[in-house]
Amino acid sequence: MNSKIKLYQSIHFKIALVFTLMLMLTLEIVGAVFVRQLEHQNLTTFKQQVELPTYIDNSLATQLNRNDTKKANRQIRQILAEVNNNNISEIRVVDSKGIIRGTSNSNNQDIIGQRATDSAVKNTLATNRSHSKNVYYQSSHDHYYINVVPLLSPNNTNNVVGAVYLRASLEGVYSSINSISLIYAFAAFITIIFSLGLSILISREITRPIEEMRKQTLRIARGDFSGRVNVTGNDELGQLAGAINNLSVRVEESQELSDAEQRRLHSVLSHMSDGVLATDRRGNITVINETALQLLDIDEADEVIGKPILDVLDLRKDYSIRELVEKDQEQVLLDDNSNKSGLILSAYFSAIQRESGFVSGFVCVLHDVTSQQKEDQERKQFVSNVSHELRTPLTSVKSYVEALSDGAWKDPEIAPKFLKVIQDETERMIRMINDLLSLSRMDSGTAKLNLEYVNINELFNYILNRFDMILKKEKDPKKKKYTIERQITKKDLWVEIDTDKFTQVIDNIMNNAVKYSPDGGVITARLVETHNHVILSISDQGLGIPRKDVSHIFDRFFRVDKARSRKQGGTGLGLAISKEVVNLLGGQIWVDSVEGKGSTFYISLPYMPYDEGDEWDA
Repeated sequence: MNSKIKLYQSIHFKIALVFTLMLMLTLEIVGAVFVRQLEHQNLTTFKQQVELPTYIDNSLATQLNRNDTKKANRQIRQILAEVNNNNISEIRVVDSKGIIRGTSNSNNQDIIGQRATDSAVKNTLATNRSHSKNVYYQSSHDHYYINVVPLLSPNNTNNVVGAVYLRASLEGVYSSINSISLIYAFAAFITIIFSLGLSILISREITRPIEEMRKQTLRIARGDFSGRVNVTGNDELGQLAGAINNLSVRVEESQELSDAEQRRLHSVLSHMSDGVLATDRRGNITVINETALQLLDIDEADEVIGKPILDVLDLRKDYSIRELVEKDQEQVLLDDNSNKSGLILSAYFSAIQRESGFVSGFVCVLHDVTSQQKEDQERKQFVSNVSHELRTPLTSVKSYVEALSDGAWKDPEIAPKFLKVIQDETERMIRMINDLLSLSRMDSGTAKLNLEYVNINELFNYILNRFDMILKKEKDPKKKKYTIERQITKKDLWVEIDTDKFTQVIDNIMNNAVKYSPDGGVITARLVETHNHVILSISDQGLGIPRKDVSHIFDRFFRVDKARSRKQGGTGLGLAISKEVVNLLGGQIWVDSVEGKGSTFYISLPYMPYDEGDEWDA
């Protein structure tokens, strides 16, 4: 357990934080109520200030009752001009038909005679009731107060002759409210900072005994029982300190009794190279060591403690607990489908019996035999492949030798053909044996590399030039024709490789591209530079590789089309050797292929650019 607690994790900080948050909440509520009340009060006062006197409303109503509209409009304009209130932005007079009869805005006189479109005006004329609202214009970021008051006929108070539309700017009101709110926020911030410091000092004094008890419990957890907590009072904290001191003594006594046994058991389990699982008499796991967790790909022991071992090892469909107990010291093989790790494990079960014969559980020992099983399988497969590959040419040679022995050697036309077949099959077996020897040396680590810095650009072009030369010298019209297209960077790229072995790799891939490309096909060779690699690729337009075979294309003796490969003299080892060579050079080789559209082989080699001349000077 980590004994060091960060400041924001300590209890005295949390107490101070709670006090501060409570104060902030209080100030926030008070500030919200205060600002809300201030806003309401200021708006009420502002509305009272912008109300038009009653005599002006009566004068406007009188003018709206006149039949002479032009004279009435001039009088309305004169009445509005006499209104002296800086808070009012605009006053409009609208008759009962919704026609604007006058406005106090001298720059907006064109609206006189037009119909009012404001909904508040329409509602006032329709309901004979005042309507007011606060409006915010996003385009200008201005607040306005709009109040529409009905104008009643002096002769008949129920007869609406029009309405007064009043608009006043609220920027002054909100500016005053914002200034007061800013002052309040600054004062609240100062108060919070002061209260935070004071609450930290007070909480530290309160939590000091708790800190001492925390340190003592951490010492107990580490196995140090020598310390004691000072009991400073008889309150709850004092009683807790005394209880911790008593707990320290009791834990120390019990720890001494169990340490010896635990150390022995832990030492045995932790230093075993095999996995160990112990169960109770019902087959539920009680103990599992770290090696078993790793072999079974289990993160924590708690995931399997208490669970049946038959389920953990996936043996329930094959065995019962009684059968496992009866198979004392007998091996049970767990394949890679029985555990998430993908390993092949052997399990040995041994019953734990008392002197009376009562079985109280059993122990399972797991051993990783994956490498052994795979090596055995690969060895058998390799022997089978070699036997098959050698048997085919040997059978052919034997058949032709028998034919020659039976008298075919006397035929001047057949005998040379038979001897040519025997020679070809013999050379094929020699090539296969040489390839096997090369793979054997690579597998055993005895293959030697003659590394040197080579301009990979020039080497790649040199190899491709040889194939172009072969194509130009080929005069047999029955031979396959192809074209090599180059997409190679012109930059000199110096890579440390074994020139002979790397040339063998490129020759092998190019030969395959030529073999499997259609007549008149195009073979594309590319060379590009990345940040720290050079990547070569060779693409053909052949039949491609089926998706199920792509992952096996570099396996030894693997052929996509076995009959065609043998007919063309392939051994099935070329790509396997190429992969081993590229791996020895620290690179990677892979293939992308679409069946029916051709294949592309990629070779990536490590490349470290350097200033030309530096290494030669060194």
